Amino acid sequence: MSHKCFISFKTEDIAYKNYIQQIDQLDVIDKSLNEPINSNNEEYIMRKIREDHLNDSTVTLVLIGTNSAENNVYENQTFIKRELQASLYDKPNGILGIVLPNMYNSIYKGEHLCSACGKYHEFVNINNDTTIREFNYNYYIPNSKCSWGEKDRYCVLVRWDDFITNPNFYIDFAYSKRKDPIANKIRVFPTNQ
Repeated sequence: MSHKCFISFKTEDIAYKNYIQQIDQLDVIDKSLNEPINSNNEEYIMRKIREDHLNDSTVTLVLIGTNSAENNVYENQTFIKRELQASLYDKPNGILGIVLPNMYNSIYKGEHLCSACGKYHEFVNINNDTTIREFNYNYYIPNSKCSWGEKDRYCVLVRWDDFITNPNFYIDFAYSKRKDPIANKIRVFPTNQ
């Protein structure tokens, strides 16, 4: 089944966005912004993105590269942050985070022994230093456990190399989260936080 997908990305990662749009087996209706909106007014730009691209989309693909962190003081995160906020507000989109190859070592840290349960857990470094706050909070939705399983997360995360081999699987999985009970725990942060 085709899903209406919006791709949120930093300009530096446009080659990855373009690659996704050229995948032959990709079964989506592309709602992405392909041409810049001719305006310097941020409110107008976001309104146009919401009305023309996000309004009827059902899955947002978030490209996670070296310039897409909340705490990156050298980058203006206004648009990707607000795109995610709009994607999670009211009737939330499924959210699929695609980790680009230049971020593998920063995000995937291997297994670590848990001091609480004595078991090994995969450590995935998703926080304000690697992603936008709306993504990392909804990936690691607070719980009382020492680890998170797929049922504990709203956002779906995948490596670029895995995504391009089976993109429809991951898009379908992100879409399915919209009806999952975890969707009731989604949080969107005000722009000024």
